[in-house]
Amino acid sequence: MERTSQISGFYKLSYEERLAIIKKFANLTDEEEAILKSSGALKVEQANRMIENVIGVMPIPLGVAVNFLVNGKDYLVPMAIEEPSVVAAASNAARIARAKGGFTTSSTESIMIGQIQAVGINDPFRAKMAVLKAKEEILKKANDQDPILVSLGGGAKNLDVKVIDTIQGSMVIVELHVDCKDVMGANAVNTMAEAVTPIIERVTEGKVHLRIISNLANLRLARASAVFPKEALGGEEIVNGIIQAYAFAAADPFRCATHNKGIMNGVTAVILATGNDTRAVEAGAHAYAARSGKYSPLTIWEKNKDGDLVGSIEIPMAVGVAGGATRSHPIARINVKILDVKNAKEFEEVLAAVGLAQNLAALRALVAEGIQKGHMALHARNIAVEAGATGESADKIAEIMVKEGRIRADRAKELVEEIREKAIK
Repeated sequence: MERTSQISGFYKLSYEERLAIIKKFANLTDEEEAILKSSGALKVEQANRMIENVIGVMPIPLGVAVNFLVNGKDYLVPMAIEEPSVVAAASNAARIARAKGGFTTSSTESIMIGQIQAVGINDPFRAKMAVLKAKEEILKKANDQDPILVSLGGGAKNLDVKVIDTIQGSMVIVELHVDCKDVMGANAVNTMAEAVTPIIERVTEGKVHLRIISNLANLRLARASAVFPKEALGGEEIVNGIIQAYAFAAADPFRCATHNKGIMNGVTAVILATGNDTRAVEAGAHAYAARSGKYSPLTIWEKNKDGDLVGSIEIPMAVGVAGGATRSHPIARINVKILDVKNAKEFEEVLAAVGLAQNLAALRALVAEGIQKGHMALHARNIAVEAGATGESADKIAEIMVKEGRIRADRAKELVEEIREKAIK
């Protein structure tokens, strides 16, 4: 039987049935299945080696987005998130995209930038030329720090120098361009930046202060595009509404912040599930959105000649499939296995597809029915549980509140009491 991520009614299956499908799809071992079943998969001893002042661990719901077809390959996408409707929305958008061939993606090389700040320089432009003259010496020193990365085809490939004016005067900023291959690269880049500091100070005759990676990964970009049939979206009016919503975001930063947040709902959930740095990717995405001096959408939406909706995204994506928590966290390791990406570039491209799908789902919900209808229907069960409902009663109370259109904590408490009184009688 051909392996596919197109799974109808996945959300209707029991937990055991869903896990059985994932186990078969990703060829998980019995041990890996047992780890997924355990809410305490990350032991306190492990957590204590990962961060400081550990007092425990905090589980986050882990789901799987289905239906993703990216460059002709099927993916099940692990997502760790506490917000309802995100996983379902991504799955539905991916299902709609399949009708026209799914997502087409591409990406640049995995280049990260390490910045070295030199100050107290009398002639900054002379210093800039001196750094460029010493380029080969600087790159060699940088690459001497990580022979393994260099042996894999990565390492420091280039450098740039700029003079910037600040409230503290002119500064010379040297930027190392490092191909990080399958790791996010912070440790490698920071080590290289520190190692070349003596050379920078010597040739600039200045003092180096900061030497650190930049999270604006504008040289490490992932792109995705897809066609969404107008019939599957709900017709021409919905298509036009989505394009109008995009135009709103492109013109207004207050709307655009929420537009891009919707993209990151999906991206960040996958980043977290795989043990990558959510803060770095979020910072890079929003900084990239403002690179022109105006905060803009990370996606573009338009119509083709058939009236179908065409979406595309370009987003910096500093992630890895090796090193850090991606390897040390047991659930993160399993999630990378479920995702079945062979390298960081493939992972980055899948993430771009997820971001585009999530944006489409949010815009369609806003235009077609308002964001609250689907979101609050899924949220109703959480409110029921908070009110004290358990098991089937939680589902029943959620259903009643959705039908009434009264999805509130006070109503949930009333229904819990009603059910308890009936049970006593």
